[in-house]
Amino acid sequence: MQLVPTLIPGAFVVELEPVADERGSFARSFDAAAFLAAGLDARVAECSVSQTRQRGTLRGLHYQAAPHQEAKLIRVTRGRLWDVIVDLRKGSPGYLRHFSLQLSSSEPRLLYAPPGCAHGFLTLEDDVEVAYQMSEPYRAELARGVRWDDPALRIAWPEVPLLVSARDRDWPLL
Repeated sequence: MQLVPTLIPGAFVVELEPVADERGSFARSFDAAAFLAAGLDARVAECSVSQTRQRGTLRGLHYQAAPHQEAKLIRVTRGRLWDVIVDLRKGSPGYLRHFSLQLSSSEPRLLYAPPGCAHGFLTLEDDVEVAYQMSEPYRAELARGVRWDDPALRIAWPEVPLLVSARDRDWPLL
């Protein structure tokens, strides 16, 4: 497993290093000691799974407010999507910058989003499943979001979303 830094301070692409043989492959996808050595939050308070039926569905951009901001480790376990994180930490050198990449079940990589970053994705095919590890339990009263199409963020989504929930359409502009 390699932690590859992104343009967002504290955000990493986690490149897996599968070992293969006639049975298939095996790869370490999380290592608390390696995360801690890189200065990352290695706590796992919750794990969740989202399933999205339709290609072109946009989810996000979501985050959890202080004092329970959460780090997220994101992995696509079925399908393919365009994943985006946005740095919302005032005072960060990456403030209001975003990082995006394609994640898929056929590519051996994950994305680590540090606390204080919003996260969202656009499905690039039908029947996508995403697994998350979060450093903080979900607290509905602290759930927040930013509009996926906020002009201040200038996110270049690879396709026009076909389905966006009312909740995600109604998040405020920055």
